Amino acid sequence: MRAKLKSVLPDSVLNTYRTARDGLEIATEFPGARFHPWRAESIRKLETLRNTHAGEQCVIIGNGPSLKNTDLSRLKNVFSIGMNRFYMAFPELGFTTSLLLTVNDLVIEQCAEDLRNLPIPTFVSWRGRKHIQPAPNLHYLYTSYILPHFNRDATGRLWEGATVTFVAMQLAYFMGFRQVILIGVDHNFTTKGTPNTTVVSTGDDPNHFHPGYFGQGFRWQLPDLETSELAYRMAKEAYQEDGREILDATVGGKLTVFPKVDFNTILA
Repeated sequence: MRAKLKSVLPDSVLNTYRTARDGLEIATEFPGARFHPWRAESIRKLETLRNTHAGEQCVIIGNGPSLKNTDLSRLKNVFSIGMNRFYMAFPELGFTTSLLLTVNDLVIEQCAEDLRNLPIPTFVSWRGRKHIQPAPNLHYLYTSYILPHFNRDATGRLWEGATVTFVAMQLAYFMGFRQVILIGVDHNFTTKGTPNTTVVSTGDDPNHFHPGYFGQGFRWQLPDLETSELAYRMAKEAYQEDGREILDATVGGKLTVFPKVDFNTILA
């Protein structure tokens, strides 16, 4: 539909159409995202986390193959944010991350029971409520695909920026962390194709730390690295404006937005 409209309408008309469509989506979703009992409870729980880690350091863990070359045992006593299916690493690690976050509809749909049963605070998108009902560990975040923005208040609308990592950065900011260190954010995928296209895995996963991460039969979306970089730059600017920083300790990562550091020496 989008390609067809682009072929017959000028950009000025398309921009007006997108603005109207996006505004309608926000207007339709907002009441429930703010006042529904499930969200109201999540907002209450989120408020208890505001600035609880002011001035501290945390690690946001991507899921790239570089994790296989990263000493994850160093995370045992560090506040860490796992994302999507990083919980698959918990048995081998012998410990969990401090919390886990996922906003991707396909991950939530296919892994709902796993997420619901995690023994740690778990954050999912409000859209995911159709697949995963409330549990003591669950927090619903109001995330969206539209209106690019870095939100310092995680109780409000969080732009996803085509990557759960950007949502994690907004959540870490809300919790007060002064320094965020990235690992496993390889920003590089072996599988190629049109960004955001849904595909079905036909075998072992070469793009993540575990071959079964998006293993055979798993439905997932191809990455949109360009939009992700736009989001990362927003995060970098927001952190810098407040005297905070995001550092990239990914082993061999392709992301160039954040200063590079050595994971083996950066942890406090």
